Amino acid sequence: MPTEILMPALSPTMEEGTLAKWLVKEGDTVSSGDLLAEIETDKATMEFEAVDEGVIGKILIEAGTEGVKVNTPIAVLLEEGETADDIGKASAPAEAKANPEETSKAAPAPKEAQKGPQGEVSPAPASPKGADGERIFASPLARRIAAQKGLDLATLKGSGPHGRIVKADVEAAEAAPAKSAEAAPASAAAAKPAAATGGMPTGLSTDAVLKMYADRDFEEVKLDGMRKTIAARLTEAKQTIPHFYLRRDIKLDALMKFRAQLNKQLEGRGVKLSINDFIIKACALALQSVPDANAVWAGDRVLKLKPSDVAVAVAIEGGLFTPVLRDADMKSLSALSAEMKDLAGRARDKKLAPHEYQGGSFAVSNLGMFGIDNFDAVINPPQGAILAVGSGVKKPVVNADGEIEVATVMSVTLSVDHRVIDGALGAELLKAIVENLENPMVMLA
Repeated sequence: MPTEILMPALSPTMEEGTLAKWLVKEGDTVSSGDLLAEIETDKATMEFEAVDEGVIGKILIEAGTEGVKVNTPIAVLLEEGETADDIGKASAPAEAKANPEETSKAAPAPKEAQKGPQGEVSPAPASPKGADGERIFASPLARRIAAQKGLDLATLKGSGPHGRIVKADVEAAEAAPAKSAEAAPASAAAAKPAAATGGMPTGLSTDAVLKMYADRDFEEVKLDGMRKTIAARLTEAKQTIPHFYLRRDIKLDALMKFRAQLNKQLEGRGVKLSINDFIIKACALALQSVPDANAVWAGDRVLKLKPSDVAVAVAIEGGLFTPVLRDADMKSLSALSAEMKDLAGRARDKKLAPHEYQGGSFAVSNLGMFGIDNFDAVINPPQGAILAVGSGVKKPVVNADGEIEVATVMSVTLSVDHRVIDGALGAELLKAIVENLENPMVMLA
């Protein structure tokens, strides 16, 4: 019987997306793993794959359609011998009796980050029953392979939409028959944010604002998915996170001299370290020195992380990304520099996978290259803190001998979530960051 291909959830928090481009057309034969379409989310454009073989019987959602909700049928897949006349019999996703948590569990990973199966085919109605009388939802291809291999579908746990058993589940069971069904992919629901706004920020209505400026010349710019998400998340952050701010000046002269020496030595390898690379490293090491501050807010609890995963704000046309440098404390400066350049480049091309910009406990936002002396950054939930970095400016300072000298000074502001980090702990973290940057050689120890 025909089955429906559903709009995929390409990240745990995705609720809708734009079906940017079909990579197949009606009548095309597809196999498991074939690319079906390109989906635009608020952050990236990604491809998703088929999990079953068959023929594309009908495309239900045209390319370029915006605001397609996750799990909306977007096409119909026909089995061998079926025709367009059978399309009306296609199974509906409601038969899976999915609740929101199950929908999150079924969300496939993007192609770049995928380790399990992908594809959005809903359960077929003709399903066998398990020992408890419950219907077993499995794709036609999964049933066929299971029958050929003599596997009982009732013993398998599906990783497809709504827990549907797909080809990869059967193949995994055949490869590791001793493994319990408990080893199925973990639920993406665990990554669901504790406080999601689910809507745009409130304020003056559109009509009220349009009326206010009716006699002025203006250009109206529709919000794309990225701008809507940024607006919603930052409004959520300012309304729900009790921010407090800590400020310090950092003398950069030793760091700048040390950086110049390293860059000269690394010139033959084509490596050029930036000040930001040192800032990332300094923050990562500080989180290890002050482990209680390496934490995130999880709704009704605080999670203290072991690794230093540092997010870095990258400005792109129309918005920004915050790719995460994982285990930054364990990586060399040259490795961090290379990884940051790669992530920033792919961020600007909107080619990051969701796992590359989600997570992290701490973030860095640097506007120093724009001549900004200092600013207050907004915390990106659920992270516990963000460091706002200003430009290095020549200033008169008093040295250890009480004499006035000119130094290059950089102002930083640490925005802290008071639910996660108290004032004294935040001050201790910022002190550790400052010490690392003013004594850069310790970062190589």
